[in-house]
Amino acid sequence: MNNFWQEFKSPVFSLAPMEDVTDTVFREIVMGISTPGNLNVVFTEFTSVEGMNHPVGRERVSERLIVNDSERELLKKLDVKLVAQIWGRNPDVYHNIAKYITENYEFDGLDINMGCPVKKVFKVGACSALIGEPSLAKEIIQATKEATHLPVSVKTRTGIKEHQTEEWISELLEVEPAAIILHGRTQRMQSDGDASWDEIAKAVQLKKEIKSHIPFHGNGDVFSFNDGLKRIEETGVDGVMIGRGIFQNPWFFNPEKNEITKEDRIEKLIQHTKLFEQTWSGKKNFNILKRFYKIYLNSFPGAAKLRADLMEVKNYDEVYQYFQ
Repeated sequence: MNNFWQEFKSPVFSLAPMEDVTDTVFREIVMGISTPGNLNVVFTEFTSVEGMNHPVGRERVSERLIVNDSERELLKKLDVKLVAQIWGRNPDVYHNIAKYITENYEFDGLDINMGCPVKKVFKVGACSALIGEPSLAKEIIQATKEATHLPVSVKTRTGIKEHQTEEWISELLEVEPAAIILHGRTQRMQSDGDASWDEIAKAVQLKKEIKSHIPFHGNGDVFSFNDGLKRIEETGVDGVMIGRGIFQNPWFFNPEKNEITKEDRIEKLIQHTKLFEQTWSGKKNFNILKRFYKIYLNSFPGAAKLRADLMEVKNYDEVYQYFQ
């Protein structure tokens, strides 16, 4: 297995997998405005192994694994790794789908979602619920690793109702995932409260003592590139994953760009809309775009009115006409 996670020579920054956010379109937009070398890994949206394993559901679920040719070119040009994130709770299905994805797609790695805190997912025993079933979690990791030559990483949280970081991470280290990405919140916290980088630091120390060769990344409440560098220095993590920080600033990975003008923001909004239309027209709801409009239209006079106006548009043409 070629584990790219171990090959990075500098602090690693990644863009977190996010539902209805990190599709091929948004990944391309973010990479296109990032400083080369500052963004190292991007992830797909969460992809259900059960859905992929179903003959009828596969076509729809597999949309999450689409990679546009234009994104593929950027990935190669910027040397950014692309990882497919998968979720479920059946080891045999994980094995089947890991093998299927490896044979039918061009990803650099697979990541197992053991961190999503959403209640409906938690109730079916998947994602962060697996923190409470370490034996099953380890079986899933092993089954996935056995099905692919790709590096298999795990993204997770510090616990369910309370932090149980050292106990849980000790379990994961036993089966040697290619990398571990730890979000500094419990499942119960969802996105509330502050992410605990003290817990992440504890986990880093633990892995140094047990399996020091496994890369360890932190996630939670990093809102600037320099803040990420500070977290790396303070905790000893090998890298930082950015989630909601990208909503505050799509230029997150381009810290040298001190001034992002209104014109810059509108240009990216229109580019995003056009690429979304080309990729998803007839497949995805147009209104998904409105969450991105909120990201672009801020931090300049009159932004609030533009945001309000664009919340009322009903289709692509109305967006283009608005900015003519």
